[in-house]
Amino acid sequence: MSAASVELPHGDLPLIAEANRIMERNPGYRVEIIGGQLVVTPPPDGPHAVVLTDLILPFAAAGLHGSESKVVQGIGLWLPMDAEDYAIPDLAVVDADVDDHLVENNCYDPVCFRLVLEVTSSNWRNDLKAKVTAYAAAMVPVYVIVDRKHQRLHVLTDPDCADYSTHRVHSPGETVTLPDSLGAEVTLDVGEILAAGRPKSAPGEG
Repeated sequence: MSAASVELPHGDLPLIAEANRIMERNPGYRVEIIGGQLVVTPPPDGPHAVVLTDLILPFAAAGLHGSESKVVQGIGLWLPMDAEDYAIPDLAVVDADVDDHLVENNCYDPVCFRLVLEVTSSNWRNDLKAKVTAYAAAMVPVYVIVDRKHQRLHVLTDPDCADYSTHRVHSPGETVTLPDSLGAEVTLDVGEILAAGRPKSAPGEG
């Protein structure tokens, strides 16, 4: 996204009610509840959107958007941390029966998520820290981070309820084959992905 995320107090309203109120007043903003805190993120910049589209293509080409699984953007993932916690990853690969796993507030049980992926912006610390803990707690098998700030691609696997046991960091010039647990072989060109997501006005910033 184009500006830093903001944590807001919620007064006497339930967190989810406050989150929905903020979204209604700020169309295009992403509102999540992570660790009992509201996190509000402005709409993404152009390269952020472009790199997401570029990433959808290899997942779809591998057959992951079909009868067994779906490749989706902006779908809510219910988190097991605090009572109202949920996250909205930029991209996810989910089981095709995801609609059968609705929890509440348009968020779904993490059991149907095979992969979550975030493309960083100026709130990059959230993706590299808070969401690592959150997605590991949800036992999402694979977490991929396109780190535009540091020009790296992170692949985290083997969640253990508090962290990911395996965390590999890849640089431009490398290709990465994602784990077989996705249900198909997906190989990513790190340099191409990072180049697509690089803002033209401020290279290296996200």
